[in-house]
Amino acid sequence: MPETVLIVDDEPVQRRLLETMVQRFGYQAVTADGGDAAMALLGGAGRIDCVVLDLVMPDLDGLGVLARMREAGLEIPVIVQTAHGGIDNVVSVMRAGAADFVVKPASPERLQVSLRNALATKALAGELQRIKRRRDGTLSIADVITRSDAMRPALRAAEKAAASAIPVLIEGESGVGKELIARAIHGSSARRTRPFVAVNCGAMPENLVESILFGHEKGAFTGATDKHTGKFIEADGGTLFLDEVGELPLAAQVKLLRALQEGEVEPVGGRRGVKVDVRIISATNRDLIADVKAGRFREDLFYRLHVFPILVPPLRQRTEDIPELARHFLARIAAEEGKRVRGIDAEAMALLAAHRWPGNVRQLENAVFRAVVLTDSEQVGVHEFPQVVARIAPDAIAAQPMIDPSPAIAATWPDAREAGQNAAALTMHTLPLTDARGEVRPLEDIEREVIRFAIAHYREQMSEVARRLKIGRSTLYRKLAGLGLDDAPQQATEKENVTA
Repeated sequence: MPETVLIVDDEPVQRRLLETMVQRFGYQAVTADGGDAAMALLGGAGRIDCVVLDLVMPDLDGLGVLARMREAGLEIPVIVQTAHGGIDNVVSVMRAGAADFVVKPASPERLQVSLRNALATKALAGELQRIKRRRDGTLSIADVITRSDAMRPALRAAEKAAASAIPVLIEGESGVGKELIARAIHGSSARRTRPFVAVNCGAMPENLVESILFGHEKGAFTGATDKHTGKFIEADGGTLFLDEVGELPLAAQVKLLRALQEGEVEPVGGRRGVKVDVRIISATNRDLIADVKAGRFREDLFYRLHVFPILVPPLRQRTEDIPELARHFLARIAAEEGKRVRGIDAEAMALLAAHRWPGNVRQLENAVFRAVVLTDSEQVGVHEFPQVVARIAPDAIAAQPMIDPSPAIAATWPDAREAGQNAAALTMHTLPLTDARGEVRPLEDIEREVIRFAIAHYREQMSEVARRLKIGRSTLYRKLAGLGLDDAPQQATEKENVTA
C-alpha cells in the first residue's frame, strides 16, 4: 500500500495539479480545501504519512495548521508551499515544525525530492524510536508496523493479554514476528519496567536445559566453575519468553511444568527452591496439538501454556504490510550501512508485493539488506532484488492460466524462460502497449487484460475489483459483458456468496 499524502490548498486548480503529481510519483493522494478540513482528516481514522500544505488560506492558514498539529502531538512531516518565498516566511514555517519549504509553482522534480526526503526521515525516526523502546523494554503494540486487516485480531488479542498476567502462546510460521509481539505485550503491561528475558528452546543442548533455565550452583557438575542464576531468576518480576517451545525435549518439559505449577525453581546442585514471579509468553511454529497426539509434547504442559493463544498470520496473507515494512527496513539499514538510499522505486515495490515470502518478515528484511548493499543510487530498483525476480518468474508461470494473456502477447513469448520474465512483468502490473507487429494495441484489448488481471489478483472478489479499479460494481459487470468476459461475473458471484 503506497504512502498517503494530504494536499491542503484552497485553490482548486493548484490542488488538482498537486494531486496529479503526487499520484504520478506513486503515492496515494488525499485533498482538503482548507486548514479546518485538513485538521478533520488528520484527526480521523485514516492514516496520513505526509502533508503538502499551502501557507496562505482564508480560514485556518498554514502556520495555524502547524500549531494545531503540534498541540495534538501529530508527528507527520509537512512540506509548506507558498507563492511568497521570502526569507522571513521560510524561517517562520521551519520554526513551526515544517520539514521543507517550496515556492509555487513547485517543479515536479523538486516536489518529488522533497516528499522522498520527508518520508525517508520519518521512517528513520520511527525506526530509531522503536530500537530505543525495544532496548528499554517499553516497545508497545502501537509500534508493530502493520496496515493489514489480517493483523487486527492478533493485535487486539495482544492488547487484552497485556492487561493481564495470563500465560500466552504465540503461534505462527517462522519469521512472522512472534518475538516482536511478545515484546510488545511485555512493553504494554504493568511489568514493562522489569526484565524481558528471551530463551530459544531449540538452541539449548539437551544436557544443559535445566542449568540454563533454572541455574546451577558452583561445582554442581563438571565445568560448573561459577554459580549461574538461570533464566527464570533473571526474569523475576518480568517476562520470560520461551521461543520455539515445541523443540524442548520431553525430560525438560517435565521440569518446566513443575516450575510453572509451583512458581519455584530449584537450581542444579541447590538445596532448596527459589520462588520466582515470572509471566510466561511462549511461541512456536509447530502444530503443538499434533505433537501432543504424537507423544512429542506433554499434554499437561500444553494446557499450561495454551491458555491465551495468539495467531500471527504469515506475510503472504497481509500483503498491505510489505511496502510499509520494506520502507522501514530500508531507512534503518541505510543508516546503519552509511549509504544515502532514500527509497524503493514503484516497480521494485510492486515486485516485493507480488512475492509470497515463504520466510516472512525476516526474509523481507534480509532482501532489503542485500538491496541496500548492492545499490549505487538513491533509489533501490528491481535489479537489486535478483533472487526475488528469480522466484517471481516460476510463480507467475503457474498463475498464467488465471491471467490469460492475449494471443498477441503470448506470441512474443518463444520459450519458458522468456515466458517467466514476461509473466513476472505482468505480476509487476506492466502490460505491453504494442502487438507483435509493433502496432499500438486497441484500448479494448488492454482494458480486457487489466480487468482479467484484477479479477485474478483479488481472487474473484468483484466488490474489491470494482473498488480498486475505481468504478461502480454495475459498471464493472457492463464492461465484462461488453468485453466478452461474461463467464467471470457468474463464477465470481458464486465465490463471493461462498465467502460470505
